[in-house]
Amino acid sequence: MDSLDWTVLIGYFGVMVAIGVWSHKRVDDVSDFFTAGGKMPWWLSGISHHMSGYSAVMFTGYAAIAYQYGITSYVTWSFPIAIGIAIGSQLFAPRLNRVRSKLRVASPLEYLKNRYNLPTQQALAWSGVLLKIVDVGAKWAAIATLLSIFTDISLNQGILITGVVTAIYCTVGGLWADALTELGQFVIQFIAGIAMLVAVLHKLGGVSALWGVWDDLPDTHHEPTVGPYTMTFLLAYLFIKTFEYNGGMWNQAQRYMATDSAHSAKRSARLSAALWFVWPLVLFFPMWVAPLIINTDKPADSYALMAQDLLPHGLLGLVVVGFFSHTMAMCSSDANAIAAVVTRDIMPAIFKSVRGWSTRTGLLAARYATLLFLGLSMAIATQVNSDFFGDIITVVIKWVAGLMGPIAIPLMLGLLRPFRKSGPTAALVSWALGLFAFYLVNYPINDAIDGGVNLEYQVSIPLAVSLVLYIVIGFIKPEDTPERDAILDSLNSDDDGPGSASAARSVPKGGAAGRESVAGAAD
Repeated sequence: MDSLDWTVLIGYFGVMVAIGVWSHKRVDDVSDFFTAGGKMPWWLSGISHHMSGYSAVMFTGYAAIAYQYGITSYVTWSFPIAIGIAIGSQLFAPRLNRVRSKLRVASPLEYLKNRYNLPTQQALAWSGVLLKIVDVGAKWAAIATLLSIFTDISLNQGILITGVVTAIYCTVGGLWADALTELGQFVIQFIAGIAMLVAVLHKLGGVSALWGVWDDLPDTHHEPTVGPYTMTFLLAYLFIKTFEYNGGMWNQAQRYMATDSAHSAKRSARLSAALWFVWPLVLFFPMWVAPLIINTDKPADSYALMAQDLLPHGLLGLVVVGFFSHTMAMCSSDANAIAAVVTRDIMPAIFKSVRGWSTRTGLLAARYATLLFLGLSMAIATQVNSDFFGDIITVVIKWVAGLMGPIAIPLMLGLLRPFRKSGPTAALVSWALGLFAFYLVNYPINDAIDGGVNLEYQVSIPLAVSLVLYIVIGFIKPEDTPERDAILDSLNSDDDGPGSASAARSVPKGGAAGRESVAGAAD
């Protein structure tokens, strides 16, 4: 990188901070900070939902998969995510919006205290927070790895730079800052992605390379499922991502909650699904054909090395900015979601005084919780490549995909009427034994089997265990009550449908007693 590239990068950081400062004026209370007051346009919510779904791991971990295996990187990753979000646009997006508008809460988990009970809410909150600290730590490590390729900055310095800039804008401006910076990041990534695609096509002889280079690539590059990424893995990943990207990953739920209506939330999800179908194809093509352009024993570096070789200064800086765009989008949105869970779900259960906080105190707590999460995740980032965690892609695929299911199932299925009999017993048992199944499959059993347990089983068995137990226990020990049924009636009825108003009036407000004062007009 030369001075022009650095100017682009520093300018980008400056714009992100400026957006955060501007967004500060739109944040008057906790509802604004966590759910944009329910005033976010559907198209902005959809772009934000898409951008907050992936990070620089795309350009490191998945670049390695694309370099080694070809199109399976799309077929077994972004394609199932697109399908899952499309399904969720009907099943989950409108219901999550009603969680905010009808139950008047600001955290995706806040309704769980009344849907199940306090221990269930706390179990999901604590385990989810710990998992996301590790997950976001992997994202910081990924972007710092890329930055180290382009500059002489060390891994820890890269983590510090990106973390501090992200902390400034997302702590000051809340969800509005996250969404608006993600819009700007989407535009930047669009320009950078197209520039990289054009440079690669020019290197390979023109547009005809889109269909003419495949015979020159390894045979495995043509296979939709190959290596450890089998059809079983694809189906398991589809199931996992349907839960994760529709609310199990809490920052995604916030995007649906932030729109003004259930209908807008549906449109938001459909836009995000369309982007997931199309945009990763543009980003992946250079990675698929990378073996024809560069030869490296570090496939994770392939995209960055191509950018250095093919792009002029200025555009190279823009591509580096594109790397930052995805990572900062995901990490800032995760930080906002985790802060919501900490201040709205965890702290009121521990400290009674929290329930009487003023609007100002609640907002300050939200900002401090955001900073704390970012700091912890940055500390974890320095250890992601240790023997305990494995490399970046291991953390993202195995830990996050494997552990997300047990945490997400009670949250997501608890929104749907067919599972109304599944109460706190079903939720807690399915959560606990799902996590235990992850431990058994990934450690004792994996170590005992020659060659280890296949990746598809490492990520799918915990979810399968949780799903089966959640459903079966609901039938064996039904725990539906009139109060829980009233919550489901409210979440499953149209905004202006028959009985909607009466259902909403019968539902307890918030996730804990006296929550209105903390929310600061959370509806």
